Amino acid sequence: MKLRVGIVGLGANWDARYRPALRALADRFQVRAVCAEVAAKANQVAREFDAEPVHGFRTLAARSDIDALLLLSPAWFGPLPILAACDFAKAVYCAAAVAVDGERADEIKQRVEAAGIAFTAEFPRRQSPATLRLKELIATRLGAPQMLFCHARRQIERQPKSLTPLGGREPMTDDLMELVDWCCFIMDRPLRSVWGVEHRRLGGERDYQMMSLEFAAPEERPDGWDATGAPMAQISCGRYLPPEWQEAVAFRPPAELQVCCERGIAFVDLPSTLVWFDEAGRHLESLDQDRPVGEQLLTQFHRAVTSLVRRTQDLEDAYRALHVVMAARQSAKEGRRIALE
Repeated sequence: MKLRVGIVGLGANWDARYRPALRALADRFQVRAVCAEVAAKANQVAREFDAEPVHGFRTLAARSDIDALLLLSPAWFGPLPILAACDFAKAVYCAAAVAVDGERADEIKQRVEAAGIAFTAEFPRRQSPATLRLKELIATRLGAPQMLFCHARRQIERQPKSLTPLGGREPMTDDLMELVDWCCFIMDRPLRSVWGVEHRRLGGERDYQMMSLEFAAPEERPDGWDATGAPMAQISCGRYLPPEWQEAVAFRPPAELQVCCERGIAFVDLPSTLVWFDEAGRHLESLDQDRPVGEQLLTQFHRAVTSLVRRTQDLEDAYRALHVVMAARQSAKEGRRIALE
């Protein structure tokens, strides 16, 4: 079954991720309409895919020849296209996680559930070749993860107000949501609590946030392994380097993810580099031959829409990640650890 899709927003990953993925999956997706922040860009992409440029995401969602919306950039409209998709019963692929601030997260979640539409929140770190290989090693060679150290260092983004997401949501929120979801996906245990610390530069804008996540402790094992101490993840994200300092952004970055397991340790650099150590020594794996992440993500979305079984896990995971980020900020403000349901 070929899905007829409308594109809302193009975003920074259009050329590198979405355009080639839609080309490669032309047997599964047909782009029928494009709505973007810049009209000239929308016209260009529409011509390329033999589609129609549309002024207004609500007009696009109402079209009878559209089965699903691909939200590839939050831009100024924030979560409004999700609500429009709910009104017209259209499936949603949301590339910017759930592009909504904490105050409206409950409303979005309830509207999507009430509409009964297929909803896929994009978490590309999950589908990266290095992550999938790491999960295999955890199951076979390294054992259960005990500590995760996850880092992201970005440059300061200076966007025009016209492109600022609705509600003023800062870019670091999306970064942190992805990192939280990445750690939860790898740890695969219930979350118990979070402790947050943050720094604000002159003017009050947040430029660094760190959080410590505590997961449920494993039960006693028949093999006698000592399960003292709950597994934990330390996540840090900073946007403090000016965009003019291009060399500084790439200078000696730490591994994006360090995973300490029962029987070894692994270092992950996305999308395809994995270095791990066990009793046999050092192992380096380069996974460049795997299918591109964009194709994997859109293939999963196609499966979610065409399946007779409605998936809600993506929405739940996105909601959980946002809830954790908000709780970490509450923790930083109040100076105490916050328990998570």
